[in-house]
Amino acid sequence: MIAPPRPPNAFQYVWRSPWVRAVVFGLAFYVAYRLLGRVTTVVVDFALGFLIAYLANPLLNWLERGRVARGLGVFFVLLIFLGIFALAGVLLVTVSAQFIQLLDDLPEQIGRLSLLLDRSFAWLGERGVTGLDGVRGRLTEAVQTYVQNLGQNIIPILQNLLNSTGSIFNRLISIGGVLGQVLLILLLSVYLMLDYSRVNTALLRAFPRPWQPRVLELSGLIGTAVGGYVRGQLLIALFIGVFVWLGLTLIGIPSAAAIGFLAGAFNIVPYLGPIIGATPALLLALPSGWVTMLLVVVIFVAANQIESNFLSPYILSRTTDLHPITVLVAILVGVALLGFTGALLAVPTVALGKLLLEKYYYPSRVYTEGP
Repeated sequence: MIAPPRPPNAFQYVWRSPWVRAVVFGLAFYVAYRLLGRVTTVVVDFALGFLIAYLANPLLNWLERGRVARGLGVFFVLLIFLGIFALAGVLLVTVSAQFIQLLDDLPEQIGRLSLLLDRSFAWLGERGVTGLDGVRGRLTEAVQTYVQNLGQNIIPILQNLLNSTGSIFNRLISIGGVLGQVLLILLLSVYLMLDYSRVNTALLRAFPRPWQPRVLELSGLIGTAVGGYVRGQLLIALFIGVFVWLGLTLIGIPSAAAIGFLAGAFNIVPYLGPIIGATPALLLALPSGWVTMLLVVVIFVAANQIESNFLSPYILSRTTDLHPITVLVAILVGVALLGFTGALLAVPTVALGKLLLEKYYYPSRVYTEGP
């Protein structure tokens, strides 16, 4: 005899109502949103630590295949990161001191620039070019305004950076300080690198079992878009930094290594590094005359052209499969929406969107047969 089905309990009966489910899910999302606002720093630190572990994992796997223990490989990776941070600190302090000295000498440099403009316009006037008086006045005024803004905005920041060493050191070692955040991220990345596969398994088990194959599939797409983009941009940034450093060293620009590091670091956002690095290089080349300034322009234009016409299309096409125009438009839209953060996130987001379209939308009946 078949037993009659048991009636649903009170919870099941109430849960059948779509309004009850809507209210419960709405409250859950609201609570999650409020909690996320309070733990945003923790989430960001974990995400950065996981990103470091993700980027280092191929190297660690390669070392393991060469019979190097994973713990020793993690130690090597940690030394590399600490070396990069130490180099960045030394270079930034060096270039800051050079900029302060340069900006202090700017009145003299402006006098040289005015003399150079007078000679240039006189040479053009001797050859019959007219209407240059107004142009010269506007150029001189624009340069003076630019230099005045530099002095008002940059000098106090750099002087505070160099003169307030004790105060900065106290802030760095305090809880929540920059140094504390960096150490926390490195500590998280060490644990994540040591147990990378176990952490991934634990994260996967947080999802219901029927969802896990789809989650694995989506994580693979995210890894292709984001991981490939980051690795590609690191290679491009390394080339830009070395190229600018060697080029500026050959023509005798001081702090060439620091400017190369600056250009390479900002080139994590495509096409931005040469633009950022060109400004201090031109200021440092100003005392040497217009020939040196022209050579500086040639170096940065060459770096930008090599990056945009060869490196970025070749490397990013292999990692994200995006056209250079798509990359540039994505960056401009990202800057317009979220500023510098948007510029960082734009290309991997577009690359992921393209992979999702190719994986799910293009094979679907909605695309092949129409809505």
